Amino acid sequence: MNLIEKLADLVGFHRDYIDAFGNQVTAKDEARRALLKAMGYDIDDEQAIAASITELEQQPWRKILPQVHIAKSEEHHHEVVVTFEQGVAEYFNWTITTEDGNEQSAQVNLADLRQGESAEFDGVVFTQYFLGLPRVADGYHELVVNYGEQTDSCHLIFAPQTCYSPNEAADFKMWGFAAQLYSLQSETNWGMGDYSDLTKLVKGAAARGASAIGLNPLHPLYQNNPAHRSPYSPTSRCFLNTQYIDVTAAPFYAQSKAAQALVASKEFQDKIAFARSTELIDYPAVADVKYQVLELLYSEFLAQNDTTLVAEFEAFKQANEAGLTRHATFEALYEHFRELDFNAYGWPKWPEAYQNPHSVEVSEFKAQNQERIGYFMYLQWLAHRQLLNAQHTAKADGMPVGLYLDLAVGCDGSGVDVWSDKDVYVAGASVGAPPDLLNTLGQDWGLTPINPVALKLQGYQPLVRALRSNMQYAGALRIDHILGLMRQYWVAPGMKADEGVFITYPLEDILRIIALESRRSQCVVIGEDLGTVPEGFGDIMQAHGLLSYKVLFFETWESGLFMRPEMYPEQSMVTVSTHDLPTLAGWWTGRDLEWRQNLNLYPNEQMGIDDRNNRVADRNHLLAALEDMQVIDMTKAPETSPAKMNRELSLAVQKYMALAPSRIQLIPLEDALENVEQVNIPGTIDEHPNWLQRIPVTLEELWDNQAMSDICQTMQQARPKN
Repeated sequence: MNLIEKLADLVGFHRDYIDAFGNQVTAKDEARRALLKAMGYDIDDEQAIAASITELEQQPWRKILPQVHIAKSEEHHHEVVVTFEQGVAEYFNWTITTEDGNEQSAQVNLADLRQGESAEFDGVVFTQYFLGLPRVADGYHELVVNYGEQTDSCHLIFAPQTCYSPNEAADFKMWGFAAQLYSLQSETNWGMGDYSDLTKLVKGAAARGASAIGLNPLHPLYQNNPAHRSPYSPTSRCFLNTQYIDVTAAPFYAQSKAAQALVASKEFQDKIAFARSTELIDYPAVADVKYQVLELLYSEFLAQNDTTLVAEFEAFKQANEAGLTRHATFEALYEHFRELDFNAYGWPKWPEAYQNPHSVEVSEFKAQNQERIGYFMYLQWLAHRQLLNAQHTAKADGMPVGLYLDLAVGCDGSGVDVWSDKDVYVAGASVGAPPDLLNTLGQDWGLTPINPVALKLQGYQPLVRALRSNMQYAGALRIDHILGLMRQYWVAPGMKADEGVFITYPLEDILRIIALESRRSQCVVIGEDLGTVPEGFGDIMQAHGLLSYKVLFFETWESGLFMRPEMYPEQSMVTVSTHDLPTLAGWWTGRDLEWRQNLNLYPNEQMGIDDRNNRVADRNHLLAALEDMQVIDMTKAPETSPAKMNRELSLAVQKYMALAPSRIQLIPLEDALENVEQVNIPGTIDEHPNWLQRIPVTLEELWDNQAMSDICQTMQQARPKN
């Protein structure tokens, strides 16, 4: 074994993997070298590599405590492994400081402890012992040990095994709608859906028996680069997209003479009319009108100095502390450098001194731009209170879940999360997916991965912040590509998407963290477990109370026959399709296959021919399944050749899914309204109108639309409340 391979093994890189086609793929040495270098290892010198290997092998022995210890709160006896250098002392002291500031401590005689393994390095013997711990409340604590002249500490986390379950939220099978928030049309919004539109959608859905509204990720993108539109490529996973703010619902909108004069002007009204009239959403046009007015409203907010609102704003800032300050500072710096250079998309394009959030130059910038930084904090506060209002409305109107949010798998490398915590991110590397049946070339998502070694060192706090930030608004949280918490596919800098390498993550620890945050927020967790899933992964998810993510198109036998609904696990969320897949109408008519052919997404012509032939059989299989479950009137079934969509099929498929024991069923608005075009085609950017399409009716007309009326009536019968 060469040194690079040994170092890669210790870090957690896989030597090979089995792809979706059953082939064994061996990791390239070139890819491992590039990824190790991106992680900060010196791989150009053999002595340096050897030193890194030695450190990784010996560090667990030379440290008294592990970096982090997660205690299983359901167990009756708790102990942690402590490692001591032989002969330094006979006694040691430990202290636990809980997250609320309470302390427990004791002195322990080594001779009283059960002894574990020993190891010797450079003539020094290190021995492991098992230290019993008292039971403390679930949460994030600190354990400190003093041994002779040595002191060590570790993150001590007491966490439950299972997440908050949908059975605890409701005693019936729930259903709801999935919406792309930007796609909502209304008579009042300024060109894209906003948080007030979401509240309207919630109220309408709740009145018709829905229990949840699923949404695209609402993470912030780049306020000063609104053309960057993918919700799965955020600058951070800890705050909100301020472009969804309903400007007219902000404090003092009606009282602000400056804002009212601007909005009433013909030029501004023309801009709003343009933003509302485009066939596809024009994000820069929407940003232009919204942020002009929001700047005036911030000035009005400062001038009014309303005691109650100022106290609310200050409480929001205090609750989010350093994270909010970093986020707002980043936004101000992004704006500043983009004005100097239009192509300065993110911190890697800034002068070197500003690439470090702790530099003197950044501190000076903060001091000189306090009001501008305050403005960006104010926008986050507005987004926070408007989204929170939507969830409070959902709960008040009887939705057991309410908002069902989506946590993206990672962050854009040029954004604030990577800028503010480079130690935990692997800049230059990218998260992706190996070749599979949907994308035979592999995928490079352009998202910067988290270093699992550094994540553990920080006591999983970056993950905790992301979970907590999203769960505060949600009754359910979908974790995108949850398989990445067990192993993640990294694409090395400069290499192709099919040349990636898998790396192991501490899955057991991470699932405990998710369970802890889930129970604290009473938030159901759904793991998006599509694609090539290792054997046993589903059992692991189930054991920790996460719902599996079941999509009709994928729930088939090798023969192509669709699985009967009773085959779906109760502990799952079911849906016909997702944002990355064709709508039901698009699938039935083969629109997705047309796109693949036109965009040259097939590696060879034969694969396209096979797909089109298989789709003919798939349609017949679906009709057979629907007929078998007696959810379709075959005299009204749609034509299969040429394939034409109809209402009977639309309703029958939802009835079919409703028969599953799965606790939650989501119906994409695109399916409810029988749209043909899908939301996003993975592997494309501008070739397809990804993240740009509006739903075809306004919210004011939505519930009177015959397709929506029929689907609501169907679901009320198929999955009634109580």
